[in-house]
Amino acid sequence: MNQQVSSVAVSSLSKRDTLISILIIGLLFFIFGFVSWVNAILIPYFKIACELSNFESYLVAFAFYISYFVMSVPSSFLLKSVGFKKGMMIGFWTMALGAFIFVPAALGRTYEVFLLGLFSLGAGLAILQTAANPYITVLGPKERAAQRISIMGICNKGAGILAPLLFAAVILKATDGTLFKQLPLMNAAEKSVALDELIRRVIVPYTCVGIVLVGLGLMVRYSPLPEIDTEQESEAVAAANSGKTSIFQFPHLILGAIAIFLHVGTQVIAIDTIIGYAGSMNIQLLEAKVFPSYTLFATICGYTIGILIIPKLISQVNVLRICTILGGLFTLLIIFGHGPVRILGHTADISIWFVVLLGLANSLVWAGIWPLALDGLGRYTKLGASIMIMGLCGNAIMPLFYGYFADLYDLRTAYWVLFPCYLYLMFYAFKGHQLRSWGLK
Repeated sequence: MNQQVSSVAVSSLSKRDTLISILIIGLLFFIFGFVSWVNAILIPYFKIACELSNFESYLVAFAFYISYFVMSVPSSFLLKSVGFKKGMMIGFWTMALGAFIFVPAALGRTYEVFLLGLFSLGAGLAILQTAANPYITVLGPKERAAQRISIMGICNKGAGILAPLLFAAVILKATDGTLFKQLPLMNAAEKSVALDELIRRVIVPYTCVGIVLVGLGLMVRYSPLPEIDTEQESEAVAAANSGKTSIFQFPHLILGAIAIFLHVGTQVIAIDTIIGYAGSMNIQLLEAKVFPSYTLFATICGYTIGILIIPKLISQVNVLRICTILGGLFTLLIIFGHGPVRILGHTADISIWFVVLLGLANSLVWAGIWPLALDGLGRYTKLGASIMIMGLCGNAIMPLFYGYFADLYDLRTAYWVLFPCYLYLMFYAFKGHQLRSWGLK
């Protein structure tokens, strides 16, 4: 790969080519969302089919997202070695392998093999995310980066709205409500047959997903998407980084990676736990399946607001500050809010709607953190992006804390795990992103 030519290609893109590139990246973010947010329905589905505890069921999120921690830094070296487009093709094919692993896992109803498939899906996504986030950051003015990331967020969360609903439509039947009630009354042999039939419903959809992912890998490899060069840096950035010998000498990046860790943890808890929380209010799975879509819709509303007001009416850093404060406020309302309400045809405790509103609070946090954390990294940008992607393992770790406290106390009390996360995010929004040295100066 000719790095100098690649750099020129990006900087000299016409408006049309830039738009095409953004549309391709938008498609990638749609795929990210579809594959990621289907976990919201997989968690309660596997909990029933594989007879799991709350903690065990959240290993779905753990296996999927811990791969980001394992693969993020290797991903940066892969992209540096083969280029962004070939690297993204490899990412798609790694995801396809994970989808195909679901077939033997379903045939044997083996939860551990499902977790291996989820790990492979996440590993492929880690490669794609490491490539896609720098793309959308550099394809346009820096001050509008949060706006572009918001557009990508709409693609991501729009797919997230569709994923659990489409997946539920494919694998769940109208009679499953009766089946779930009858399972505890069945003898061991009858239950085994029923659960085998239930779990094997994933074979056809995941086989189709695997085939599509193989095709998408080929499409991206031969698409007009330009290569980007993050090795070159301006004279000002080079001068500022002249004494830097390690990625750990950028406090705003490291603190930003921690912020991403906590942010994605709060986001996945808000989406992946809401079906279980609805179940604690005696709302059955066939009705509760729509609640992740409500949360994701709230997130899309936030993205839309961001597109309209950033940076014309308010800076992206001030939006980040507002969102982190709202996250802390909504968390307290989840814990202390009580009383039945009927909204959108659902009768439930009002606290579940504050879980939905976390989607709004979380919407522009990612978009606010990324430009601040990658600011001024120059030749360290690729590695910095991989460190940020490593923070996505918060999706793996935080739900386990929630599941542990849900088993120990109850589903509502477990939401306390969110509050210290939002406190740290407030710190980063107001102070942490400004730090350029580890001293007290």
